[in-house]
Formats: sequence, structure tokens, C-alpha cells
Amino acid sequence: MPSKRLLKAILPLLTVIYSLNVYSQVKQITGTIKDSSGAGINRASVVVKGTNSGTTTNEQGNFRLAAPESARTLTISAVGYTSQEVDISTSNTVNIILTESTVDLGEIVVVGYGTARKRDVTGSVQSVKAKDFNRGVIVSPDQAIQGKAAGVMVISSSGQPGAPTTVRIRGNASIRSGQQPLYVLDGVPLSGSSARPNAISNGIGTSTPGTNPLNFINPNDIASMEILKDASATAIYGSRGANGVIYITTKKGQSGNPVVDAGASFGVSRIMRQLEVLDGNEYRATLQKYGLTGGNFGGDYDAMDEITRTAYTQNYNAAVGGGSENARYRISFSYLNQQGIVKESEFKKYTANLNSSFKLLNSKKMNVDFSLFTTGTNEQLPPISNDAGFEGSLIGQALQWNPTHAFYKPGTDSVWIDPAVGATTVNPVAMLQAYDARSNENIILATVSPSYKFTDFLEYKLQYSLTRRTGKSRGELKRWINIEAVKDRGAAAIFSAEETAQQITNTLSFNRKVTDNFNLNAVVGHEYLKYESNNSGLSGFDFIDVGDLRYYDFMQYSTQGNRQIYSFTTPTTELQSFFGRAIMNFFDKYLVTATLRADGSTKFGENEKYGYFPSLAFAWNLSNEDFMKGVDVFTNLKVRIGWGKTGNQEFPSGASLRRYGLGQQSITQLNIENPELKWETSTTTNGGIDFSFMNDRVTGSIDYFYKKTTDVLFEQNVPQPGPAGTKYWINLPGNIVNKGVEVSLFGGIIRSRDINWNIGVNASFIKNELKGLLGYYETGGLHGQGISGATAQRLVSGQPLNVYYLANYEGLDKATGQAIYTGGDPSINRFYKGSPFPKTLLGLSTDFSYKNFSAVINMNGNFGHYIYNNTANTVLPIGNLGTRNIAKTLIESDVQEDPSNPITPSSRYLEKGNYLKMANATISYSFGNFRNTFRNLTVSLTGQNLFVLTDFTGFDPEVNTDKSVGGIPSLGIEYTPYPTARTFLIGVSMSL
Repeated sequence: MPSKRLLKAILPLLTVIYSLNVYSQVKQITGTIKDSSGAGINRASVVVKGTNSGTTTNEQGNFRLAAPESARTLTISAVGYTSQEVDISTSNTVNIILTESTVDLGEIVVVGYGTARKRDVTGSVQSVKAKDFNRGVIVSPDQAIQGKAAGVMVISSSGQPGAPTTVRIRGNASIRSGQQPLYVLDGVPLSGSSARPNAISNGIGTSTPGTNPLNFINPNDIASMEILKDASATAIYGSRGANGVIYITTKKGQSGNPVVDAGASFGVSRIMRQLEVLDGNEYRATLQKYGLTGGNFGGDYDAMDEITRTAYTQNYNAAVGGGSENARYRISFSYLNQQGIVKESEFKKYTANLNSSFKLLNSKKMNVDFSLFTTGTNEQLPPISNDAGFEGSLIGQALQWNPTHAFYKPGTDSVWIDPAVGATTVNPVAMLQAYDARSNENIILATVSPSYKFTDFLEYKLQYSLTRRTGKSRGELKRWINIEAVKDRGAAAIFSAEETAQQITNTLSFNRKVTDNFNLNAVVGHEYLKYESNNSGLSGFDFIDVGDLRYYDFMQYSTQGNRQIYSFTTPTTELQSFFGRAIMNFFDKYLVTATLRADGSTKFGENEKYGYFPSLAFAWNLSNEDFMKGVDVFTNLKVRIGWGKTGNQEFPSGASLRRYGLGQQSITQLNIENPELKWETSTTTNGGIDFSFMNDRVTGSIDYFYKKTTDVLFEQNVPQPGPAGTKYWINLPGNIVNKGVEVSLFGGIIRSRDINWNIGVNASFIKNELKGLLGYYETGGLHGQGISGATAQRLVSGQPLNVYYLANYEGLDKATGQAIYTGGDPSINRFYKGSPFPKTLLGLSTDFSYKNFSAVINMNGNFGHYIYNNTANTVLPIGNLGTRNIAKTLIESDVQEDPSNPITPSSRYLEKGNYLKMANATISYSFGNFRNTFRNLTVSLTGQNLFVLTDFTGFDPEVNTDKSVGGIPSLGIEYTPYPTARTFLIGVSMSL
């Protein structure tokens, strides 16, 4: 007993002595890692040389590390900087400045279902980091990389806040199936669709601008975006990689004390460009010139000025992150309120995101990552459509408005519906008041990823994700507006949509230096994806006005015979995949990448369920060869060549099956089954050179690619005697070829402690051609008065996709004022007149810093293509004179055009689309740490869409109004779009 009491007495003392002994064997190293401008470097790696002991810096560049007492050297590295070793034998404090490097061969890049060292990449992969993103009001990630990557075309579909963008990687490779790249968010492939339904469009066409499916992502949460362009990089995604892949990596929590990052910006916007139409005095003079006695109401009014405004934007974001090496977290929030420059338009977005990572078990070999993205968007939508008829939508109505006529009744604030100005001429101010449309979308994306490391080089990972989108739109058009479809009736609608996507991915990764001269990075996996969606809606006519109540709040009182209810469920899409990839590095000189993926999809015919997508690529690091050791010119020189196949399955689910639609006590066959329907396949060959010289002051790459798409998926009408109105999906004969050259160049002009100046440029030269197609297909629908059913584009063998097919305009007859067309009748004699696809894509960027001051400029441009000005063709023709406004250029012509000259689609309205745009420019000043409370306090001023150099006469040459016909997409047609805004923003950011 005494011995036990003695043991209990001395045990705490022994524990303390042991702890002190252990503690005496380590030393606490603290420090700060900064760049040449004095800003802290986030996520810099700090490792005790010769051991696995290490940590990373926080957002301010600070770190704390428990190092063995015997440690003498730290190795410090960061992406984009030259690694440095620091002696810690005599000091436990480290404060150093890393030198920027334009190339880091040890940088880790995402290559799909894993990562690889940049030096081991054999495919065409371009990485854009957060620090290089475009500045300004960036609602979705695709806007952040416009002009940043060679071969990537990003153009706005509309100037409307939250509107989608058109993204093409290395040209257009399809016709009817999807043409957008596959977006992958932290390993989760996104569906590319949105659950926000279109708003009510009764009376203003049938198609209103949609929303961007990427709007739910907060750009402030993105760490980097990798663009995977060639098949050797994208084949790992198999049936979804034909249009390229954009992999989005979000910011993660870092070890250390909690750090709060916050920012706010405030902006004002105005319309960037105006179309030249007549003012009141010019209109009166023109009426007199043409001998017209009507149409003059004595005033001078600017309709575009009346419906647009100075719009305000406010954006707030905050994030807190921290933790230990075994448990890290990051929580972020953001709020965006962006008014549109068109009155009664607005976009609001709320995001709250969480990601965390935990190391479990005593061995810390098990890791669990969890992330949750939650977003809500609310939109107020203006009455603007893509396909309005002669009555037009809001922008067309404003352009056409007789500038001598008032908007309001004299002495009142009541809008004027005046038959004297034209029975079908709509007062744009009245239209704004009569139309109300609101929509919202809520998105939740949750992911859990447990993984287990059997060894340092062998890891198993399971990833499960669930994405849930719900959306609703409500809209009305008042009965008092003079639009034929709703006049004295009124219309309202409520639409809703839901989408659910699930993903289960299992991977086994191996990454080891097998021998001194051979490194193997390999992954095998299985993936299961499931997509489900459904829609419903209710619309009605014939409402009465009841105070301030909206029609959609009492839908039950519309007339029963004019009330419609619909609902449908899209056939479930399931995709099962098996894949594998091996990246082999021999002697750090010779690289081989081999990939194979097998995809089985419910979308395809019974006999063609599975598709197989292989790729093979080689690279040679010449700079590591002995014969290059004495050559001081290049610090890196790598030659790449690759080949591979990818697929496209972005077309309606159930297309290969016989499907039926239900009617009122009837069943109608919708399509004919095709058990032989198979994958659309793109085969790509790529050759490239990566280089850097002048001690990495200049870096770049040159790539050549040849991409051929076969078995093109296409939907066509079933000919008689088949069931009337049914469709049939087939694989077209022929193929689509895209080929070209990409060049990227980045140079550090000045590198010093106080001054840094960098310039980057990328250019792409692309040719597109459709070959072997039997017959032709029309698309590029034109709308407006006088040209119902007309088209401007055609799919035909031997021409680019969507080649313009138009009457050739030769000018005006000086005697008659009538148009002259080659061959006479313009409805019969039509000619191929060029492509809407740019032949040259250009991106320019430069950044300059002097001590705490910095400036960044980004420009982009497209060249060698044409835009069809449907607005000039049908909205502002000479025939309007007397009732509606006309384009000012018509009265500046040497030949007086006769008002009876028919409205005709022709090359008269085909304009060169070349442009160079100052996309954004930012100047900022960093105050550093402020009163021991705020760190990295920075104030900035940004200008967005400052100017555009172009000969195009429309609102913006960066345009892609949806003018599809029968589901065949178009490109390059402008028709009364929501105008682009010029924005100025003041921003402030800091850390706490």
C-alpha cells in the first residue's frame, strides 16, 4: 500500500518531467512570408528540410511550426514564387520575401480525379489563379476568365444582370447537343442547367433571356480554375469532355488562428453604347425632306434615356477560416445587389458556404472533407425577348418610339396609349409599367468525401454529392397595354422547376517514386451519376384590374377556357463509368499519360449503351537533357504530343426511346425510338511546346490542335407516312472539324523590390468547317416586322458551322431608291457570306506595382467574323418614317432610300464583328496593417467595359442572342438585346 501511494504521488511529477523533456526536444518557429510588394503570401509551404514536418501560411503569410530541436533549415515554397531555404540554427523567427517566378514546375495542377505536378502534365491545361481573374461585377466564374486563356471564347448573351454567357473551347464541335464545356466544382460535375424557369413572355415573343447556371458560385470563394482543352486532358471525363472541361477549385481553410477576410464594393453603371437614331428635330426635318405631313407631335423625347438609368451595385463578402493540421474549416458569406441599367431589372444573390477537413484515427490516415454551398437568387426581369415580332420588346419599342411624341399625357403622370402614334406602336414607358416578372432560384450542393491513406502513396477516396435546385417565376402583362395578344384581356403565369443530381465516385490513387528514375501517378475509379428534373406551370388570360394586386395572385379568376395547366417529368438520366489514368515520368525527362474511360448512359440506344474514350500523350523535357545543361537560354523546354477521344451526351434524356405525351383524353407519340443511337465522338490530336527563358522572366506555350467530331447527334422531323409531328434522333453522316494554333506568352518586364511590371498575351487562330453533311439545315431565325419565318444561317457541307446564307446587297438604285440584289429576286438568289465564329481570339493583360500602389488592365477581342444586325434590319428601317423612328445612318446616305423599299434579309445588315474591348482596369493601394486591427487593408477603383474599339454599329459586338430554329443553335445575331453596362466600382478589402 505505501508503495502505491508513493507511486500516485510521484506519477504527476514524472509526467511533468517527461513533458518538459519532450518539449525541450522541439522549438517553436514563427514567421511571416511576403511577396515583393509587402503582401503576405497565403498557403506558402514551410517544411523542415529532410523531414515531413511542416505547415502552411495563413492569409496574411504568418505561420507557426513546432520543429525538432536539431532542425537547421526550412524550405519555403509557394505557387508562382522561387523556393527558398532559410537557416534556423540561430533564430526561431523567420521573416522573408519570396521572389515571384513566372513558372513553377513543382506547382500542383488539377487534371481530373486527382492532381499532378505541372512538370508531369502532357496535355493542354491552362490554370488561371484568383489573383489573375477579371475585376468588376463578376456574377459567375466564366466571366472571371474571359480573355485569360488561349482558345477559350467567352461572350455575353445579354447585358442583363445574371444573364448566361456563351463559352466555347477550341471552337464549336456540335450542332444539336450541348456546346458548353463541362464545369466541375471541387470534383462535382455540374449539370449545366438552371432550375429558374423563363418568365412570362405573352405578347413579347416566346423566348426571354435565361440565367447563368453558374450564378450560384461565389467568385470570391474560387482559388483557381483549370481549363482542360485537349483530349489527353479531358478523356478522363469521357462522354462529357468533348467541349472541354473547366475545373473550379474553391478556397479551403488553413491551419492557424481564425482569420477573417472581408470586402465590400459599391458601383454605378450606365449604358456603354447608344444606337444612333433621330432626335425630335432630326425627325421633323426628315419628315419634311420626304414630304410627309403626319407623324410630328411637336416634342423632343429620348426613349432609351427614359427606360434606362444610373444603376447601383453593392457587394459584400466575408470569410473566416482556421483550425489545426487535423481539423480545418472555412465559412464564407456574400450578398450582391445589382441593379440593371434598364429600369425594373435587378439581380440579387445570397451565398453561404462551408468547407471543412478532418484527419481521423490515431494514425491520421483517414481524412473526411465536407462542403456545403447554399445560394439564393432573386431577379426582377424586364420585358425583353429574343424573338419578338412587329410589336417588339422593350428595347425595340424604345428605339422605334417617335421622338416627337410624349410618354405621358399632358400635365399627368399617366402613360399615353395613343392610337395616333400607331395602333401597334407600344409606348416603352407604358410597357415597363404593364409588365411585371420576378423569379427566384435556390441551390444546395452538399459533398462529403472520406478517404483513407493505406500508405504515403496509396489512397482510397469516396465522394458523394447531392445538388438540389428549385426555381419559380411569376409574371403578368396588364390588360390595358396595346399589345394584340393581351389587349383588353391581360395575361399572367406561374412556372416552377426542380432539379436533383447525385454523384457517387470511388477512386484509388497511387503516386510514388518507384525507382530513382521512374515516378508513377495513377488513378482508377468508378462513378455513378443520376439526374432528375420536373417542371410545372399555370397560365391564364382575361383578368380584371383590382387595385395593386398582381394577376398571378388570383390565377383562379382567369377565364377557364383560356387557362392552361401543365406538368412534366424529364426521363431520369443515369451514367455509370469506369476509368483509369497513368502518368509516368522516366528520368524526369520522358513523360507518358494514358487514359481510358468507359461510359454507360441511359440516353443512348439499347445497342449502344457504352462508349469507350481512350487517350495517349507523350512529353519530352528537353531542358533536363544533358546536352541542354550548357545552354543558358532556356530554363524550361518541354515538347508535348497527344491523341484522344471524348464524347458528348448533352441532349434530351429519352431521345433514343419511343416517348408519348398526354393530351386532353388523348395520347400522342412524340418521337420514334432509335436503338442504334450512339455517342457523338470528338477525336483530337494536339502538339505543343512549353518554354521559359531569361531565368523564367519570359514563359509561354504554343499549341496546334486538330479536332474532328463524328456521329453528330441530330433531331429531325419524321417524314410521311410516319406519325405527324413526331421527331427522330439520328447520328448524322459527315463531321465537324476545328483546327488551329494557340499562343500564350507572359513576361516579367521589371522585377525589383519596389517595382514590378508584367505583361501577358494569348492569341488563338481557329478554323471551323462542316464536312460530309447530306443536304442542309436552316437556322439563325430573324424576327421583327416584315420578315416572319426568315433565317440568316445554314448548316451545309464545305462551309463553317452556321455560315451566313443571305441575299447579296449591292446598294440603292439612285433613281428609284430601291435596293439592288445580285441576281434579282433576293428570296431566290442567296449566297454564302462568311462565318459568325471568330478566326482570332485575343487576350491582353498587364499589371504594374510600385511599393503599395498597383494597377491591373485586362483587354479581350475577337476578329475575323461577322455579326448580323437584325435590329437595323427590322427595328429601324426607312419604312418606319411617319410612325416610328429610324436609324440615323439612313438619312446620312448619299442616296435617298424610298420608304417603300421592302424589309429584306441581306448582306446589307451583315457587319464585321472585329472588336477589342477594355474589359476592366483596376488601381489599388494597400495600407498594410492598420492600427493593429486591420491587416492588408486595400482600397481599389475598378472600371468595367470602359470602351470598345469596333466598326459594328449595334450596342455591343460581344453578342450572342439566342436565334435558334427548331433547336439548332445560332451564333452572332444581334436583335434588340439588353444593352451592355459601363461600371465603376470602389472596393475595400481587409483581414482581421
